[in-house]
Amino acid sequence: MLILAAVSYVVVTAVFVEFERPGLGLGHLFYVPIVLVALTSGPSLGAAAAGLAAVLYNTGIVVNPHLPSTLEVEQTLIRLTTFVAIGTLIGAFAHRNRTLVSELSRLANRDSITGLPNTRVFQTAIERRLALGGPFALLVGDIDELRHINQESREEGDDALRRLADRLIAAKRPDDEVARVGADEFAVLAALDGRDARSLAVTTESQLRHAGEQVTFGWATYPQDGENALALYRAADERLYARKMARGLRHGAQDDVPVALPA
Repeated sequence: MLILAAVSYVVVTAVFVEFERPGLGLGHLFYVPIVLVALTSGPSLGAAAAGLAAVLYNTGIVVNPHLPSTLEVEQTLIRLTTFVAIGTLIGAFAHRNRTLVSELSRLANRDSITGLPNTRVFQTAIERRLALGGPFALLVGDIDELRHINQESREEGDDALRRLADRLIAAKRPDDEVARVGADEFAVLAALDGRDARSLAVTTESQLRHAGEQVTFGWATYPQDGENALALYRAADERLYARKMARGLRHGAQDDVPVALPA
């Protein structure tokens, strides 16, 4: 769009010099490049674009033989004021709009409580790894008895979710991906084979429990445990369920909300 603005400066200036007459108002065409720059670059460059337009407008008055020289100072000052006002205001609105769109996009991809990537982002991440075809592990963990914690205090339940999210982020390796994928469930994607996946799940769980977080993990590896996201999630969830049962914990529809991943 900046290239278009540059071209419009040239065209508008040429038209103004060649065809402007007293009362015709072709100077208004200078708003076009000002608006283009302001929409693209924000209020500061919008004001700068207005200054350039004012200089070109003044040059046009001087060069155009059909315009009286008495217009030079008065009209240039008026144009400079209006040009700067328009360039700054439109630039400010455009900048605010871009900021709002960026924030909405961020919120659409993040869990509102933990700030972690949400299910939609996780779906994209696992689909990307499946497309690459290399081995990887899916770890699924949830907070033990979160439903009972929420019954006592919803704030304590949210705090437990945030603490676990922070610890998972702190513990993850550079290429790992962490997301919240259910009411009390978190998921980790890691480039590991089956044996290392089990080791990572057990080690992570042990570290979190040592830090006071009551969490249980299950795991699955691609392609051994499944060739699509749904199969991998089911395999990881089955291991999670088995390990919870071994501890006498509950793991069912009433305690969490499983995520429907793409097949």
